[in-house]
Amino acid sequence: MGKLAKHLIVISYDAFSEDNWEMAKNLPNLSKLIKSGSYSTKLKSVYPTLTYVVHTSLVTGVYPDKHGIIHNNPFQPFIEEKNQKWYWFRKNIKAPTIYDALKNNNMSSAGILWPVTGKSSIKYNLPEIVAINGENQALKVLKNGSPFFCLNMELKYGKIRKGVRQPYLDNFSTMCAIDTIKRKKPNLLLLHLIDLDDAKHKYGTDSSEVEEAIKRMDKRLGQIINAVEEAGMWEDAVFIVVGDHGQFNVRYKVHLNNILKEENLIFEDNGSMQWRAYFQSCGGSAYLHIRKDDKEAEKSVLEVLKKIMEKDQYGIDALYYREELNSLHIDKTIQYMVEAKQGYSFDDNLHKTTIEDLEEESMKYATHGYLPDKDNYRCNLIISGDKIRKEHELGPVEMVDMAPTMAKILGIEFNSCDGRCLDEIFLG
Repeated sequence: MGKLAKHLIVISYDAFSEDNWEMAKNLPNLSKLIKSGSYSTKLKSVYPTLTYVVHTSLVTGVYPDKHGIIHNNPFQPFIEEKNQKWYWFRKNIKAPTIYDALKNNNMSSAGILWPVTGKSSIKYNLPEIVAINGENQALKVLKNGSPFFCLNMELKYGKIRKGVRQPYLDNFSTMCAIDTIKRKKPNLLLLHLIDLDDAKHKYGTDSSEVEEAIKRMDKRLGQIINAVEEAGMWEDAVFIVVGDHGQFNVRYKVHLNNILKEENLIFEDNGSMQWRAYFQSCGGSAYLHIRKDDKEAEKSVLEVLKKIMEKDQYGIDALYYREELNSLHIDKTIQYMVEAKQGYSFDDNLHKTTIEDLEEESMKYATHGYLPDKDNYRCNLIISGDKIRKEHELGPVEMVDMAPTMAKILGIEFNSCDGRCLDEIFLG
């Protein structure tokens, strides 16, 4: 296979969705990439639209029911989110990845805070991984990334960072990316930037803070473009800027496990919490877990769901059975799933009130996890470079199309994808 570019710079612009397009497309650096490339505002994500689920589909080209990353977190009932393990490690992925294929082709890859890459084959790897329960953050990163590379980045740019606070975290990641482009010139760079996602979660999707995050993002994009030019890579590089999901504003947070507790499907036994049925929240949706072979619990929970779905205030838009979940590419271990109405989201925690009215608490909040084809929820995609059609608007495309397209750009074999290569973007 002939390669179309020697270098591919993939920037995951977390939560960059179609409702941000009008503002972002007129900013100097994104507009430069749009003018020299193809774009879509109709990139359909995968379900549930959670960051780790989507980023794994991005690099494998397959849906979650094949790659096995079905949530940000493995199922950990009754453990607060801040203390939960995440799917941090490459070994959790059950499918080939684009960066493994690069290694097999003696090509180099770099990853900066890319999800689910702990202990992966990425040559220059600073993985997204978080210390929990008293662990040391620096040691955890060194142990699961490329130690000398991580140490070098930390010594050079660590002072920019202030924990996970923004805009400092993305400024740090951008400096690491710039340094890596200039010094390592990798064939593939995977960079994950989170500032916009954080702003939407905290302040809502239509806030001035979101606009500021989009402006900051454009500046970072400019710095990365300059680095590629300074490294003499511009004519042999392709850029992909890709959103992973949208977000919706939330007024009501619904604690569905409260209802299961009222029905004694969640209960206390000898001082510890036990469950026969349990909702694992995905934000705008939730997995319903039922103890294996507990037919009685299954019957009870479905009866309860039927009752509460007749009442609008619980915000359940739909209940999906296994047949529907097959067509949504949901993992076979999940038998039932609920989808939230817009304006509602689900939360695992047992809470003093089942339905929290965030407006009453003067709280702004937005989230994701909803079905990927809802209105104004699709993602933006820009693919830009010398061999790419200019100012070419793509129609609807799929998240699973990304990996086969990346493979074609870099001239490597990468088969067994659920998606297709976006051949229509290439010149000649």
